[in-house]
Amino acid sequence: MQKQNATVHLLILDPSQNDAESLISLLRNAGKATRAHRITSEEDLEEALKNNNWDLLLARDVEQEFTADAALAMIRRMDKDIPCLFLTETESRERTVAVMKAGAQGTVQFEHSDLLILKVKRELAALEDRRRRRALESHLREAEQRCQLLLESSKDAIAYINDGMHIYANQSYMEFLGYDDIDDLICIPVLDTLTAESQNDYKAFMKTFAEKGEDGMTMNCTARRSDGHELNVTMSVSAATYDGEACTQIVLQPEHGDAELEEKLREISSQDLLTGLYNRQYLMKELEQAIARAGRNNQTGVLAYVALDNFMAMKGQVGIAGADLLLGDLASLLKKEAGDELMLARLSDDAFGLMCLPCDEKSMASRCEQIRKAVDEYLFDINGRTVPLTVSIGIAAITENSPKAEELLARAHVASSEVRKLEGHSQGNSVRVYNPADYETLDESNSIEAILKALDENRFRLLFQPIINLRGEGEEHYEAFVRMLDKDDKEVSPYDFLPPMGPSDTAIKIDRWVILQTIKQLSSHRSRGNDTRMFLNVTAETLQDKTFTPWLSVALKAARLPGDSLIFQIREGDANNYMKQAREFTKALHQLHCKVSIAQFGCALNPFNTLKHIDTDYVKIDGSFTEEIQKSDEAKEQVKEMVKSLQSAGKLTIIPLVENAGVLATLWQAGVNYIQGYYLQAPVPEMNYDFGDS
Repeated sequence: MQKQNATVHLLILDPSQNDAESLISLLRNAGKATRAHRITSEEDLEEALKNNNWDLLLARDVEQEFTADAALAMIRRMDKDIPCLFLTETESRERTVAVMKAGAQGTVQFEHSDLLILKVKRELAALEDRRRRRALESHLREAEQRCQLLLESSKDAIAYINDGMHIYANQSYMEFLGYDDIDDLICIPVLDTLTAESQNDYKAFMKTFAEKGEDGMTMNCTARRSDGHELNVTMSVSAATYDGEACTQIVLQPEHGDAELEEKLREISSQDLLTGLYNRQYLMKELEQAIARAGRNNQTGVLAYVALDNFMAMKGQVGIAGADLLLGDLASLLKKEAGDELMLARLSDDAFGLMCLPCDEKSMASRCEQIRKAVDEYLFDINGRTVPLTVSIGIAAITENSPKAEELLARAHVASSEVRKLEGHSQGNSVRVYNPADYETLDESNSIEAILKALDENRFRLLFQPIINLRGEGEEHYEAFVRMLDKDDKEVSPYDFLPPMGPSDTAIKIDRWVILQTIKQLSSHRSRGNDTRMFLNVTAETLQDKTFTPWLSVALKAARLPGDSLIFQIREGDANNYMKQAREFTKALHQLHCKVSIAQFGCALNPFNTLKHIDTDYVKIDGSFTEEIQKSDEAKEQVKEMVKSLQSAGKLTIIPLVENAGVLATLWQAGVNYIQGYYLQAPVPEMNYDFGDS
């Protein structure tokens, strides 16, 4: 099955609503999923241009109150890259020339639908190319800025030369040769920085490099500093570009500098390139040593997990480059607040870690509150725009009784996540201390060993929640959830206690347990005459497990269960992070006749991009939309448009978290296929919902 293209956001200027609808149908029939807005006035177009991004304007070139020429002029005035096609009654070379001079892409006669489709496809392809080029140019500028920063901060002595003259040198190179000002060095040929004996060797070496062109060629020579001192150095050369011009990069290193080089490599391997802070690997290594010291010396220390609130939404507002600038500013602020006594590291895109030993929880909590307040009050200025930012901080003690490093990080991570459950802190922006006593009934189930122990002792339970067809067709669908039981039979999710980015085989074991148990129960349930289908959630770790689909095939055959009775659900974030693996995973599942669902849909910057790469059958829209449509008409329209776009792309839509009857009318009008939530039934141990009454 061919994948659908991304949704076209279309503006139509046409006095006839019927004609406008026929244009939308024309595009949809040509395979273009379309979200359209018909312009009704000058004010309407101005509002639409301010509030949304559009891909195309189709304007009828007829007498009307707000003309096609006026619409084009407004698009040009607001400097929007929206291709415009004028739909004319008759063909006129003079009119086409005038329209194109005014900035439109051309004209086409309204009744020539075949030609119109070809021109629309051409303009959309050209627009996509322009957008891709702009994105690539932005990435290139960002990469160049990072390269420049790396060059300037590098401890290696690096220079760029052209025709034997210096055109750039970093601080290390100038210090190496004893120059204070780059302007002084730029006037000096490379030959003049070498002793007389080395100059002939250098000429021969550069001639050989020009002939062979092998990057990384080296020679030993003697450099002469500006103060007359001589140094034995190794010079390596590579082809490079600087300011778009071809040149040669030279790197000078002291001969026999292996120890220093090794030290430098150790330093680089422990550093996060974007922020200059320690990286995750370094912090985890230090944390392991701190836990060992705490046990050996009966000391107490503290680990804090600093999570950025609403990072993905902020990234969507300021872009990748803006987010990097913000992270750099935040790192500087955290460094200032942390001081010398706290170790500070960047753990992931949206999290930092703080560690201190010896230190007590109370002092760390007080310090973290200062940090939280400092971040909340700081005005982050990104390209002239003030971006508010808050953090949720979780704190876990390092004691002689601490678990392993990954599990201890998971404790701090859990405390950070629980901030949003505190009264008045649904958006985060608070500090919480992990209290092991809160979890002691789990028999240490926050550790990986305890999760595996619970599996062995059969303390896992499956729960099932019905997914109802809103159109009244009596299909039977459930979603399976797994819960781990403590000694008081209190239910918790084992996934909540996996360390972030922790050992993948534990997540895979949980997934396989859930799938195997579900297959057994579903097979038994279907044998009683029920045509039931089951939604099963899989983690990112299973997505990447190449042994999974062969294992699933054997399990299905053993249970004599048809593949189409299972629908495997992938989170949108996992699908985007592991796009290639998700695509292959989906193909392999479809070969087993299983279905695929994307969950938490609509949270990505461009959610429809996911569907271009992953051939999914169902789309479960993120639960946040269910809450929003009960509060605003704009959100209702957004969901309606999203559902319409998904269905025009051949996807079945599911809305979760339906908690009351008030939202049902909106979902019905939106054309949603399936609903799920506590209003229908909470997750329960039995598949006992009466689908005949739905």
